[in-house]
Amino acid sequence: MQNVSCNNETISEDPGYVDIEKFLKFENLVRYLIPITFALIAVLGIVGNALVIHVFVILSKKKLQNTTNILIVSLAAADLLFLVFCVPFTAANYAMSYWPFGNVWCKIVNFMTHVCAYVSIWTLVLLSLDRFIAVVHPVLSKQIRNFRNTCLLLGITWTLILCGNVPILLQYGILHYQWMGFDRSSCLNLAGLRSKIMLKVFYGCFFVFGYVLPLTLICVLYGFLLKRMLHRSTATRHQRRRSLHRKRRVIRMVVAFVVAFAICWLPIQVMCIVKTFTHYEQTMESTAILMVANCMSYINSCINPVLYAFLSKDFQRSFRSGFYEVTSSSQRPIQDGR
Repeated sequence: MQNVSCNNETISEDPGYVDIEKFLKFENLVRYLIPITFALIAVLGIVGNALVIHVFVILSKKKLQNTTNILIVSLAAADLLFLVFCVPFTAANYAMSYWPFGNVWCKIVNFMTHVCAYVSIWTLVLLSLDRFIAVVHPVLSKQIRNFRNTCLLLGITWTLILCGNVPILLQYGILHYQWMGFDRSSCLNLAGLRSKIMLKVFYGCFFVFGYVLPLTLICVLYGFLLKRMLHRSTATRHQRRRSLHRKRRVIRMVVAFVVAFAICWLPIQVMCIVKTFTHYEQTMESTAILMVANCMSYINSCINPVLYAFLSKDFQRSFRSGFYEVTSSSQRPIQDGR
């Protein structure tokens, strides 16, 4: 395991004051602990998000016309791709003393990791905007909240994020170096190694556009939404109680997604900012903290399917319906084909 900073950006070739025996024991522990932990997160998250996509796309085609459900499928797809492209290879970079997957895959992995992270948070912004329009502008909502417009907006979001992260394909690559006389390699942001300013711009943009700005927009949208709902509280007798209850339930679910994202991604964002913009001493303790922060960001992709299961009535009904159909067909006697 390399002695590295946030996302493996800084390598120390001279161990200096480091207790070599203690470091090698720590490295050996990481070699076994990280793959097991990350593998568990990946399996749970991949199965959960694949189930969400299956339920909404296959089992509930009519429900998929609902704009909220379309956005949820996009969020699940982004989480699924994030787990597939990020977790296994981050585990390998922590646990192995070399990068065995080649230079091209190093670029693709980091490109897809950042793309999926951006798509996840900006899909939450779109979910919040969807709720805002549905509650604050109900008349306008009927005109613009439809399948076509939602898919178009998602297409624009994915396209902008894909194009905006193209520089990552140029910045990342494999660095070969020696540590304690051993040949090692790692998949790193090589542009960041050459220029501290480049590294600050990179993580500064990730912090602003991947965390602070989208969460600020979400808070503003929900602030106006809450104000409108409180203003209308005296007029709820004129509304259909069932419709009002459904809107509140969907709002609670989206808020749960946002809170989970804010909590799970805060540690890794703080670690990256501290390491990039301050004089930060790399130690075994700081590396362990970075690993925990990484785990928390990955756990967010596992939490969302759980939130769907507990907070989405559409998901629960579709899942029960699909499960009933599967069990019924398996118990149905095979007819003679004569």
